Amino acid sequence: MSIRDTLLLDQGYQPLRVIPWQRAICMNFLGKVELVAAHARPVRTVSRDYPAPAVVRLLGPYRPQQYIVRFSRQGVHVRDRHTCQYCGVRLPRRELTLDHVIPRHRGGPTNWENIVSSCSPCNLKKGGRTPEEAGMHLASEPRRPRWTPPNMSGLDEVPPPWLDWLPKSASTDAA
Repeated sequence: MSIRDTLLLDQGYQPLRVIPWQRAICMNFLGKVELVAAHARPVRTVSRDYPAPAVVRLLGPYRPQQYIVRFSRQGVHVRDRHTCQYCGVRLPRRELTLDHVIPRHRGGPTNWENIVSSCSPCNLKKGGRTPEEAGMHLASEPRRPRWTPPNMSGLDEVPPPWLDWLPKSASTDAA
C-alpha cells in the first residue's frame, strides 16, 4: 500500500475500503465522489497539479456487495492491534505468533473466529489446551473483521488524513 492510497467512505462517512488514488481521481472526474481530504503532496501532470485524494466520499448510494475479508496472518495481527491476546503486551509483527483458541488436534479450525495473536511465551504456556484449561483469558473474542483495515496491505502507519474517519481500533499504529 502506498501513501497515496485513498480511503473510500459511503454517503454517511463510514469507511468502506481502500482504493488506489488513480481510481479515486477518475471517480472524482466522473462526479461519483467528493474529495474530503487530500495528501500533502499533489499529483502532478504535465499541465497542472491535482490534490492527491486521501479520503473521498461516495455521492450516490452504495450497494453493498458480499465482501469477504480473506484470512491471513497479517490480518489477524492487525485485527488484534499487534497485541498478545493473553497478556496484553504489544509487540512488533515479527515477534508475534498465531494461536488456535481451540487447538487443531481437537478439531479447531484455522479461521478468524479461532485464531488470535499471541506472544511466544503465552503460546508455549497455553500449549495444546483451551484458554480455560490453561487458566488464561482472552482480551477479546476473535471475530471476522467486517472490512479490511487500511494497514493490512503492509502499511505500518495509517496516513494522518484517515485518522478522523477510522474506528479507533483500526487507526492505531501497526508498529
